Amino acid sequence: MISRSWLRYALLTTLMWGVWGAFTSLPSEHGFPDTLTYVVWALTMIAPAIWALRRADRGLQRDARSVMLGLAIGLLGAGGQMLLFRAVTIGPTYLIFPIVSLSPVITILLSMVLLRERTGMLGVAGIILAVISLPLFDYSPGAATHYYGGWFVLALAVMLAWGLQAYFIKLANASMSAEGIFVYMMLTGLVFIPIAFALTDFSKPINFGLSGPWLAAAVQVLNATGALLLVYAFRYGKAIVVSPLVNAGAPLLTTLISLSIVGTLPGPYKLAGVGLALAGALLLSLQPDDTGVA
Repeated sequence: MISRSWLRYALLTTLMWGVWGAFTSLPSEHGFPDTLTYVVWALTMIAPAIWALRRADRGLQRDARSVMLGLAIGLLGAGGQMLLFRAVTIGPTYLIFPIVSLSPVITILLSMVLLRERTGMLGVAGIILAVISLPLFDYSPGAATHYYGGWFVLALAVMLAWGLQAYFIKLANASMSAEGIFVYMMLTGLVFIPIAFALTDFSKPINFGLSGPWLAAAVQVLNATGALLLVYAFRYGKAIVVSPLVNAGAPLLTTLISLSIVGTLPGPYKLAGVGLALAGALLLSLQPDDTGVA
């Protein structure tokens, strides 16, 4: 393994997740429900998980702690994914993904409270920018009351779920292999499939053509493969280098692609929210992990 292989993995993850984020709403726009898009995503996780497990130095850990952590990580990831598919169906991806990119705020706060860790100045600055940015995403000046749409609430829920997931991944890394964590993510993703089917309204016309499930599979395989590549990026590289590329780079690429497709810029308040969120995500990911324990 070459010394800078982590860079290849990190760049490929950033590219795949950036493109995936920009086009993940297309199947829903063509009449394929977001619940069935979730089913397709869960199925695309199987092949990378099998490949990773075959390459693992040790098999899947089955002790009680590993099972509990693996299920927590997988359920939060899959639950957030299901909410994200719904969010991008009813809201703009160029606003949703910058919000989701602020999930490290949750991870840092949990680590400070539960693990008594302390973050540095970059982490503090990132949290402040995140708090300032969130009210701007759906702010409309001049109205007596300001209504935040359902997509905004869902984006916040995804941010919370994935922030919690990262915290549990941090705990699991001490005793579990990266491949094992990924396999548990795949298994719990499959568990949600019956729920996704139950939530699907089959009384309405569903597009089962090329622009439906097949387009969804082509887009979601980018998500699944990117997640596996990230595992190896962290294995061979330093988190303080990999994180800035992925946590801020992928949402930035998604935003740029989405805005180029839309062809128009959002209002000044939303644009400021996007800029502050991306800057906050970058500062949070640049903050070294070894900031000390109280």
